[in-house]
Amino acid sequence: MKKKPWQLDRRTFLRGVGVACALPYLECMTSTASAAIITEPPKRMCFLYTPNGVGLPPVDSEHHQDWNWFPHGQGRDFKFTKTLASLEPHRDRLSVIGGLSHPKSRELLGHLAGDTWLTGGDVRGSKYLNTISVDQRAAQNIGKQTRFSSLSLSTDGGIGYKSRISTLSFDANGNPVPSEHRQREIFERYFSPNGGSTTDERRKSLERRKKIVDLIHSEGKRMQRAVGKADSNKIDEYLESLNSIEEQVRRNKQWLDIPMKEFDADSLNFDVDVKLDPESYVRSTIDLMVLGFQTDMTRVMTYMMAREDGMGFGENFPKLALGLRKGHHSISHDKSKGHWKQWGSYDAWLASHFAYFVKKMSETSDEFGPLLDNTMMLYGSACSSTHNARNYPLILAGGEKMGLKHGSYHVYDQKETPMSNLFVSMLNAANVPTETFSDSTGPLPHGIFS
Repeated sequence: MKKKPWQLDRRTFLRGVGVACALPYLECMTSTASAAIITEPPKRMCFLYTPNGVGLPPVDSEHHQDWNWFPHGQGRDFKFTKTLASLEPHRDRLSVIGGLSHPKSRELLGHLAGDTWLTGGDVRGSKYLNTISVDQRAAQNIGKQTRFSSLSLSTDGGIGYKSRISTLSFDANGNPVPSEHRQREIFERYFSPNGGSTTDERRKSLERRKKIVDLIHSEGKRMQRAVGKADSNKIDEYLESLNSIEEQVRRNKQWLDIPMKEFDADSLNFDVDVKLDPESYVRSTIDLMVLGFQTDMTRVMTYMMAREDGMGFGENFPKLALGLRKGHHSISHDKSKGHWKQWGSYDAWLASHFAYFVKKMSETSDEFGPLLDNTMMLYGSACSSTHNARNYPLILAGGEKMGLKHGSYHVYDQKETPMSNLFVSMLNAANVPTETFSDSTGPLPHGIFS
């Protein structure tokens, strides 16, 4: 195939890696997909999750003033405690939110609520009736404009299992979307031109993958005719999950001849062991997320920084990063002297990474200005304190050019405002027309969304 004059080949791209080039999208890239991208500022959203709730020393505790996660005061006059002090430089770019939770999760035993943080689904009792997560609802719409509809990240990877999930994302059937955590593989898969192959090799690979998906579909339909109803339903559910693979194959072929925006990868560090240096690991993941937004590879991301209930690598982060004697889940159940200070110190460590993310997004620009201005970033947990799935600790940052107004601490009445109302407002701010999501009763009232 004759290369068009505006196309960049692989060698040209690779020579650009390590050279700082904040190039805009080029007008000479006239394909339908690229033309759609440059017509207006992109609208993005991402979600960062921490497990096991947060430290909330009672009012009569000597540690309440310094280590309560939620700020003191309300409105614009709020004051951060030591826990969220790292966010002080960004207070005009964020809103602290209290009082929100999912009604169907309020009576769950703590850690199971993590499965519903972005869904509001019903996972009570023996049935697991989870629903689509807000990021995947957004990806159905704004994901059509990018190479990848969304990116799901975690510290552990995979999906985990019920009540100890290791992903924040759930598809339209309420099934978990596997998360990714190997940073070098993520970079090579999503940011290397054609995954390190020539265009022709990549095209042939995509055709092979499509044939495999078609074969599985055909074989699955044949099997359905030979099994009982229950097994047939399971096969049908499995075949439905293959649709996302087929869609991504189609998307990859569409973007195959469209050059990726150049970027500087010198600062990325993939030689980090999460078991030895959690700080560098978390920061490297955040750097990848910033790069993903900068290159417009996707506009929807999630990152589960650790799993619930002491599962996975995140349990030992307090020991490795702060030299504490206990893991995160153990600290959250500890009642010994000094417990609140230890918990607050670790909450502060977690919040410092969100502060780093906000700073990077405010200092990194595309042709429309700082990335933060067109990105909504939600940070938080599905419990206030351990096993209390109410009054979720939440911080919403960014999105000023999407109509968000920041600089205040808002406390909502849980009887009147479920957390899904926040998702309705976020989706509409991202140009995803939404009247209802999960058990919402409307948009989030007053304050943040204009």
